[in-house]
Amino acid sequence: MNKPFTYLEFFAGGGMARAGLGSEWKCLFANDFDHKKSDVYRINWGSNELRTADIRTLNASSIPDVADLAWGSFPCQDLSLAGGGAGLKGERSGTFYPFWDLMRGLAKDGRSPRMIVLENVCGALTSHQGTDFAAICSTFAQCGYQYGAVVVDAELFVPHSRPRLFFIGVLDGTEIPTSVAIDAPSNSWHPHALRFAHAALPKSVKTMWTWWNFPKPSPRTITLADLIEDTPSGVRWHTQEETSALLGMMSAVNLAKVEKVKKLGTRVVGGIYKRTRLNENGVKVQRAEVRFDDVSGCLRTPTGGSSRQLIMVIHGTKIRSRLISTRETARLMGLPDTYRLPSNYNEGYHLTGDGVVVPVVRHLAYHVFERILAKGFRDAKIAA
Repeated sequence: MNKPFTYLEFFAGGGMARAGLGSEWKCLFANDFDHKKSDVYRINWGSNELRTADIRTLNASSIPDVADLAWGSFPCQDLSLAGGGAGLKGERSGTFYPFWDLMRGLAKDGRSPRMIVLENVCGALTSHQGTDFAAICSTFAQCGYQYGAVVVDAELFVPHSRPRLFFIGVLDGTEIPTSVAIDAPSNSWHPHALRFAHAALPKSVKTMWTWWNFPKPSPRTITLADLIEDTPSGVRWHTQEETSALLGMMSAVNLAKVEKVKKLGTRVVGGIYKRTRLNENGVKVQRAEVRFDDVSGCLRTPTGGSSRQLIMVIHGTKIRSRLISTRETARLMGLPDTYRLPSNYNEGYHLTGDGVVVPVVRHLAYHVFERILAKGFRDAKIAA
């Protein structure tokens, strides 16, 4: 009988990478510095593997055994286009470096993870004119990993627009199945921004690059409306006055969207974010921007000025609005309803908005990670 693949989960949050990897994988060690997120992790996954601590305080001796995979969804705030622009020099996104200090420590012990996967926002492609992307790539190459990157939008799997950048590295010398690598970039997983960033890499770094490839999922059938409840828990529907005020914050373009949907006469759900825009006089004003394409806008953590997503439900002339519930945000991240969320709204919203979409991880695990590991290492994982 085959033993499970093993992994380390850094910047673990609520364990969404763990949920995506699934039962074929065994967690050896998990880490996050946030105590509130750690509480949720333990409620859902148990407490044996998780260590709540700043990653800067860890060393190789903190980590047991040899893992097949090290996963790191390191903080995105300093790399985000909406962030302050500090990049890898920032306090939060800069934790990329202590993560790699740990990987180097494991290498010195002869315990390098056979695969390393990093996940972050697509702003990492252009941060500091591409130098942060080059730094990430250089680190993979210097540490002896064949690597490449892909951009996957969660919208392919769930009704949630959430493009994310995934770096996938395997120890140099690993036999890579032909099904997971191609000679040139593909339109599916390597958009122009990624190709441009790759073209600017030093030649010495490019030599270790791989264009990863995997099939697209079957067409998604679930829509945003399918995930939105008429009687949600933890949030209330707005009063008529509050909904009218929200409509009053819309531009003519967005109000036209509302009028068009009203004429349909069916239940239609839209997502709304409040954003600061310039009006016709060049003055900054807060606008409510709505989309009715059956897809949610990208969830954000409700900190640093980011707004929380609102829901507008229109059925003929009837219009209702409210905050999206945390259970609904969890569904947008691909978490099952059995997943236990914090009772505090902001904590739940922050937990889900800061995570990785579960079915994206499962898709990558099935079509890339497991195929590589099975090819190169599975023989050593047969039970006696």
